[in-house]
This record gives sequence, structure tokens and C-alpha cells, in this order.
Amino acid sequence: MKLRDLAHSRTGDKGNTSNISVIAFDAKDWERLCRHVTVERVKAHFADIVKGAVVRYELPRIAALNFVMYEALGGGVTRTLALDAHGKSLSSALLDLEIPDEE
Repeated sequence: MKLRDLAHSRTGDKGNTSNISVIAFDAKDWERLCRHVTVERVKAHFADIVKGAVVRYELPRIAALNFVMYEALGGGVTRTLALDAHGKSLSSALLDLEIPDEE
């Protein structure tokens, strides 16, 4: 299944850093998100885009994860030639991540 079946997402930017939240539709799926939406998987998912570190913050009270991705926006809004200079489409791209089915 796709991550989008379990969660929604928002993104923001500051300079060359992208910030992506992943928020479970249902709090009972939060631990599943923690198991499968790891720093390693997010970094691999964005391997062609993110050149720096990826840091994950856990927000259990709101059943969310927050990923900060450094060197992710081609130098930032005023420097990049990318069509999506703010990286707004990155949240949608992350929701394409495959999540294993669990019994």
C-alpha cells in the first residue's frame, strides 16, 4: 500500500532546507508509520534530490512525523532553476512511498 492510504502530508521550506510532515489519518497507525517511514527510507526515496542529512522528529501526541531534509532545494528559492522552487510537491512524492501490508 502507499503511504497516502495511512497519512496526509504538508511541506515547507527555508532556504535550501525542506520540511515534510507525515500525519496519520488514524492515531492507531502512528507506530506503523514510525516503523516504515524511516530516515533511511526517506533519504533513499529522495536520493536524486536531497544532498544533505535527513532528520526525523516524532510527534506522538498528534500521530505525526516531521522530516527535515538539508540541501534539498537546489540552493533555495532564489538560486534554483527547479520548477518547484519551494519543494511543495515533495510531500505528494513522499506519499508514494510503499508501506508493507501488516496483519
